[in-house]
Amino acid sequence: MSQAAVAPEIPQRTDDEPAVVFEHVSIGFEGKSVLDDISFTVKPGETRVLLGPAGVGKSVLLKMADGLMRPDTGRITVFGEEISSMPEQQLFALRGRIGIVFQEGALFDSLTVRDNVAYRLIEERIPEEEINQRVVEALRFVELEHTLDKFPSELSGGMRRRVAIARAIVSRPDLLLYDSPTGGLDPITSTTIIELVIKQRDVYHTSSLLVTHRLQDAFVLASHRFNREANKMEPLPEGQSDPQTSFLVLNEGKLVFDGSTHELVHSDDPFLKEYLS
Repeated sequence: MSQAAVAPEIPQRTDDEPAVVFEHVSIGFEGKSVLDDISFTVKPGETRVLLGPAGVGKSVLLKMADGLMRPDTGRITVFGEEISSMPEQQLFALRGRIGIVFQEGALFDSLTVRDNVAYRLIEERIPEEEINQRVVEALRFVELEHTLDKFPSELSGGMRRRVAIARAIVSRPDLLLYDSPTGGLDPITSTTIIELVIKQRDVYHTSSLLVTHRLQDAFVLASHRFNREANKMEPLPEGQSDPQTSFLVLNEGKLVFDGSTHELVHSDDPFLKEYLS
């Protein structure tokens, strides 16, 4: 292999290194501002829940965190590496440490569940035996190991979303990006998906940035923990919230809130009070 074909190595993060940092980030399209002067941090093991009305740029922000879009101004660092102007080859290496759950799951209809989950590992030319082991491990995590040979069309909407989570975690990422993981699902199925997010947070302590339009999902995340012995989530004692879960709120392109669950629900800001009501 020629030297030019070797992908640059990305340094592994330290325990105290932020997973994501946005510093005064702005982006617009066709002369219209979408995000304006956005700054926030995702710490190691932290889950940030990104809220806001439809069309305020939540998905755009998520795509910038993965380097799929570049800001017009400002600086974005992921695992200590600035990605704002990072070459695509180096971004590809960095994305190996990031798992994404896309809106609606975005599975490949022509591939089996096994090959959907294994897709990135196959691209990375991981040995077949290891691929099989990691795929089964990821599907077991979402309790779908029996669906290996099925196609997405044979699964329910909730099952397809669980397969999407398995695909995101199969590479054992340091950062998970969830883009409306419960969008279009009924409340019961949505709770199942949020339980998996909580399980990933509490069992593997993966840093996460989660976009949602469902306030109920957001507050379940903040008010529950995963009980490994019982293999299910359970509510925290009344008045408590998960210390590793906090909130970001966007409105009209601005970050109007960055703080804890308690600070959010007790805010006197007129927009936040109306949004949460």
